Amino acid sequence: MVSVSIEHNAAVTKVAQRSKPPRLAPNYWPFVIPALVVIGAVIVFPWVFTLWMSAQRWTLGQEQSFIGFDNYIRLASDARFWESLWHTLVYTVLSVVAPLFLGTLAALVFDAQFPLRGFLRGVFVMPMMATPVAIALVWTMMFHPQLGVLNYLLSFIGIGPLEWIYNQSTVIPSLVLVETWQWTPLVMLIVLGGLAAVPREPYESAEIDGANAWQKFRYLTMPMIAPFLMIAVIIRSIDAVKSFDIIYAMTQGGPGTASETINIYLYNTAFAYYDIGYASAMAVVFFIVIIALSFVLLMVRARTQWNEMEDR
Repeated sequence: MVSVSIEHNAAVTKVAQRSKPPRLAPNYWPFVIPALVVIGAVIVFPWVFTLWMSAQRWTLGQEQSFIGFDNYIRLASDARFWESLWHTLVYTVLSVVAPLFLGTLAALVFDAQFPLRGFLRGVFVMPMMATPVAIALVWTMMFHPQLGVLNYLLSFIGIGPLEWIYNQSTVIPSLVLVETWQWTPLVMLIVLGGLAAVPREPYESAEIDGANAWQKFRYLTMPMIAPFLMIAVIIRSIDAVKSFDIIYAMTQGGPGTASETINIYLYNTAFAYYDIGYASAMAVVFFIVIIALSFVLLMVRARTQWNEMEDR
């Protein structure tokens, strides 16, 4: 009886399984296709079109023609392009080093306990909330050789009036000053996050061993916040190398071409000289430079993180 019942149940189970419709594998394509369409329209198509334009002799109002790599060959012999590349490099290095140093110093100050610390932190981060064009207009008035407040303040300590953004030798340092004023708070916030994650036990041991403030900073704080400093360097480098709004609003690449970075030269080539093909080739080269810079910085960041894990 038991065997008959088992066989009957097995037969019923087989019939039930045959009567059920086959279960289909899940299909995710209806959800993926819209994202692919957006990526193709927003990212892929513009770059494919830019590559196609870079292979054309295309000046607005004139007939376009295919010229292959001639625009890229022209870039290699363009002294103004190499000058703008040098300006971009100098501007980027200064715009990274200055906020990194001042932001780290500010983070060490605001990490300490003192009255009104929270309020002063809020005041300190206000510059990075302002719009770049508004910042450029305010600093342009401050940089005015005759009417600017900066030269007025310098006169109290016996320094003569400076030409700031109106002189070829001081224009890039002056622009870096504005960039530093705006983005030092960002570096401070990143480093503050690193300081908050630093354990206090090593400092207690160092104090017992008689270490002074500089030794604790050199051998404890700096190695432990190094990954956070690398994050700040990566963010500031990528942001500074493609800076456009403040430079264009304040100097438009002048005086002459003294502050003309690749972005400014590219913009002038496309929208002032209407040489679309040559500007497209410049954009492709500039994109490759940014990708190479990002790759190098990410490799350094990965190595810093690896060393940090090894130390643990």
